[in-house]
Amino acid sequence: GAAGAGGAERYFTRWYKPGTAGAGPGSAGGRRALTPLCALLADVKGRPCEDFCVLQHSNICVITLAEAHPLLQSGKTIKNINYQISANCSRLQNKVSGKSKRTCLFVFQMQGAQFLTELAPLCRISSSDGEEYTIYSCIRGRLIEVNENILSNPTLLQEKPSTEGYIAVVLPKFEESKSITQGLLTQKEYEEVLMKRRSSAS
Repeated sequence: GAAGAGGAERYFTRWYKPGTAGAGPGSAGGRRALTPLCALLADVKGRPCEDFCVLQHSNICVITLAEAHPLLQSGKTIKNINYQISANCSRLQNKVSGKSKRTCLFVFQMQGAQFLTELAPLCRISSSDGEEYTIYSCIRGRLIEVNENILSNPTLLQEKPSTEGYIAVVLPKFEESKSITQGLLTQKEYEEVLMKRRSSAS
């Protein structure tokens, strides 16, 4: 797994994308403003609490579910995970050529790799209660791999969402790797969003 080998998660920086319109970075100290595309994701695509987490290491980004996502709450059973986005687009058909992605993630020859925008859906996950959740890339970049292990073992998504249960690995353009997390929250900012949610719900 991209984020799971040998406890590699500790080498990643966590960034969060809350799935609700009122929880952008500006609400947590005003340090960064939402970019238009990220704002669109929050306002149009996002449903309350459908939060994502991006684990960033150098210019590699691992897309995962954030701990508050409905799929990670007790009582949810995953029925199906589908990387077939449309009739003509399957994330499973993503082809990356170049040097070994296991030994050198930074020097890909990117022929065939699908390009993703912030709004690009990675997969759709349905639960046994009839709900369907779309998982978005949250960042711009090339799709390096999707996690096929969760297709045969969907409980990984719930039991180890930040490691073996990751969704996909995305490689931003090198020149964009520093700015790619604009519009995302730090872990501290995300915790403040969760506190506000809890207080408003009580």
